[in-house]
Amino acid sequence: MASQSVEARLTALGDSNRRAIFDLLSNRSQSVGEIAKRLPITRSAVSQHLRILSDVGLVHYESQGTRNVYSLDPEAVAEIRDYLDAVWTKALARFKARAEHRK
Repeated sequence: MASQSVEARLTALGDSNRRAIFDLLSNRSQSVGEIAKRLPITRSAVSQHLRILSDVGLVHYESQGTRNVYSLDPEAVAEIRDYLDAVWTKALARFKARAEHRK
């Protein structure tokens, strides 16, 4: 079973705009304005989505002058990956067992 933090993070990524922001940040750190230029949503909406991603620990920011630059939190991303790897490993084991049973 996933920990609460993994469940919260997966739930946060259930929104397509947040997934798009997550994807953009996987390439490089960016400000709200940079993200908003690449998406069909307002800066205000980007800020709201970033707040949710930040609340669940997927992103963090660093103040650079008058703007905040957002980045993915590598430990949080690794935790999601570990969870998905575990699910995938179990699914493959079940598939293998079924395939061997049919022989």
